[in-house]
Amino acid sequence: MPRAIWSGSISFGLVSIPVKLFSAVSRKTVRFNQIDSATGSRVKQKRVSAADGEEVPYERIVKGFELPSGDYVMVSDDEMAALDPAAVRTIDIDEFVDLADIDPIFYDNAYHLVPDEQTAKPYKLLATAMEEAGKVGICHFVMRSKQYLAAVRPVDGRLLLSTMVYADEIVDPAQVGGFDLLADIEIDEKELAMAEQLIATLDATFEPSRHTDTYREAVLELIERKAAGESGDDLVPAPAPSSDTVIDLMAALEASVKEAKKARVRHPAAGRRTTEGKAAKKQAKKSAKKASKRARKSA
Repeated sequence: MPRAIWSGSISFGLVSIPVKLFSAVSRKTVRFNQIDSATGSRVKQKRVSAADGEEVPYERIVKGFELPSGDYVMVSDDEMAALDPAAVRTIDIDEFVDLADIDPIFYDNAYHLVPDEQTAKPYKLLATAMEEAGKVGICHFVMRSKQYLAAVRPVDGRLLLSTMVYADEIVDPAQVGGFDLLADIEIDEKELAMAEQLIATLDATFEPSRHTDTYREAVLELIERKAAGESGDDLVPAPAPSSDTVIDLMAALEASVKEAKKARVRHPAAGRRTTEGKAAKKQAKKSAKKASKRARKSA
């Protein structure tokens, strides 16, 4: 069973609900070490001084902030500790907002909020009330000497906390540049209709289990093969994407729609969608006929 990484309580108004914080995401990254190809031993890193190349003992290392001049302002651990936010054990909800009002760009990491056995009822009451109201709690709390902005939202009777980035951490699109090219581009109605048709063809209900990290799976397969004594020399590099500019956008859209329709037929759920689609069309025809009869009678 996973271990709680934080414990405290949710606080709003005069209500306090003890909870434990568990990570809701387990990253599946394949990690490698640096190895000396000549000896097969692991390569270790050392902390060395840029002045003389000598290794620096850990006790001599301090934090330094680089100024535009290239000089450094050194700050001690004690000075940093004096600025740490008070290590309170509460998740203070400041306000309740609509989920649709939060741009997903603000979300960072997700955590399960697990109730205390003695106070499960007020936890469920809060989760139910928030779900009924369609609201998300914007809050702040301190974890590991850092203050976080977060959103607490109800999910199937549970509460999920997502840490968030602050507004000044979002990169302004104007700083990136390149978007001004879009201002003078005119969209052809036929191309727009075809693009909308392509979107409609690919429309689906999001099923997370359908999407897997194929690259990670391929890397793990390669590692297993090499661990078993096989060679990876038979691997063929993926072809580089074409840099040719698509001239006929309409033709590309039409080809995409055709390919998407073929893919839908091949998909396991295609039969169900086809049946549902036929039933919907049949029902639509019946409704149209009834409407036509009523119109003739009225005339």
